[in-house]
Amino acid sequence: MLLRQIPTPTISKLEFGPLTIHLYALCIIAGVAIAIWVGDKRFRKNGPGLEHVVADVAIIAVPSGVLGGRIYHLLSSPERYFGVNGHPLDALKIWEGGLGIWGAIALGTLGAWFGYRRQEKKFGKSLPQFRYFLDALAPGILIAQAVGRLGNWFNGELFGRPLDTWWALEIPINLRPIGFSEFSTFHPTFLYEMIWTLIIAMLLIALTSRVAPGAGFALYVAAYSFGRFFIESIRIDSAHMFGGMRLNQWAAILLFACAGVAYRKFSKAIR
Repeated sequence: MLLRQIPTPTISKLEFGPLTIHLYALCIIAGVAIAIWVGDKRFRKNGPGLEHVVADVAIIAVPSGVLGGRIYHLLSSPERYFGVNGHPLDALKIWEGGLGIWGAIALGTLGAWFGYRRQEKKFGKSLPQFRYFLDALAPGILIAQAVGRLGNWFNGELFGRPLDTWWALEIPINLRPIGFSEFSTFHPTFLYEMIWTLIIAMLLIALTSRVAPGAGFALYVAAYSFGRFFIESIRIDSAHMFGGMRLNQWAAILLFACAGVAYRKFSKAIR
């Protein structure tokens, strides 16, 4: 029998006696591991002796990215944690979901820069410029984002408007937003974003060698922001609205513009 709709998993965690493994957290960890592995393979092509640079930088970059993602989520959705009926301690429960990609990119990149500076002291001028490092990491980060969206699927979150078709996502009534209890299937926006990020990753792998150093990472930010703008427009989870658009749409516009400027700057640098 063919699957008519995408079901929401009935479990979001695995319990082994006193040990509880949240599948969202497991997806994030798996994504990070993949990003480091892919980034390491790509960065090694820049010269000999670079085998451990990506892993060493990740020690600072990964926690920075997680922290940045959580901070962005808390700043953009404070009511859930600090509102009248909020639970402040829930702000620490990152395994339940809630990592804003914009904050993760911003603080994660900053953390990577600090980590890379430490490597420069070790390698000296033999270490490629930081923009080579960013280009090497970009496809792996995109794949990590795709794996992370699987975690949202296990949590039954980040879906869009009601949809009645074969690829619609079935959402249990207890997870449906207020005002949508009569609908059972919705846009699987987590899946849309997974597909989009994997497409960008494949394109970057094919194109990175053809663009200026640093331009590959700029393309990553621009392309992801472009797709996220439209995906965000069909989401129905609560969000702050400005000028008729969700906060994340404005963030996508800003990042798209900044990435476009960075792309032009990197491209002109080698002329």
